[in-house]
Amino acid sequence: MSNEENKDKNFKDKSKDEKPKSENKPISIEDKLKDTEDKLLRSLAEIENQRRRAEKEIKEAFDFGGFNFAKETLALLDNLQRAQTSIKNNEDLKKSNEFKKFIEHIEIIEKDLISIFEKNNIKKINCLNEKFNPNFHQAMLEVEDDKSEPGTVIKEIQPGYMFGERLLRPSFVGISKKKEAKKGEKK
Repeated sequence: MSNEENKDKNFKDKSKDEKPKSENKPISIEDKLKDTEDKLLRSLAEIENQRRRAEKEIKEAFDFGGFNFAKETLALLDNLQRAQTSIKNNEDLKKSNEFKKFIEHIEIIEKDLISIFEKNNIKKINCLNEKFNPNFHQAMLEVEDDKSEPGTVIKEIQPGYMFGERLLRPSFVGISKKKEAKKGEKK
């Protein structure tokens, strides 16, 4: 054997004989107890975290379980309001003797639906004359207006709604902007 091979063999043999110091020393009962206690505390903490997460999920499911249903139900209210506007603008229907009763019935249905929404914590977002907020409003158009500060909501195209603290649907709005000077005009 060469000198190099001999050194490698001796190194390998020594590494087999040497054991880490922790393996040579027996673990005391106190150390085992501390280790077990630490594992137990970690397990209890994990169980507590799981319990809290489950409670939070249950609360959110209870509070917001109807979110998708509420969002879809908004279409009913929108269509009812569109029908009401359409009927009120129809001159032929206005001449009918039953026109007033029909409009009253539609208004009753609308009020009932709005009442159901309010009982279930669904509220309309009031946006007119408010500063545009992209968290609650969706700008659909800009309107030149010198009376309002730029970025103010001056027209509501479709109302938005909140479901508790969550946005159910943003308000579709028109916002004001300054009138632009025409070419040739001095500013």
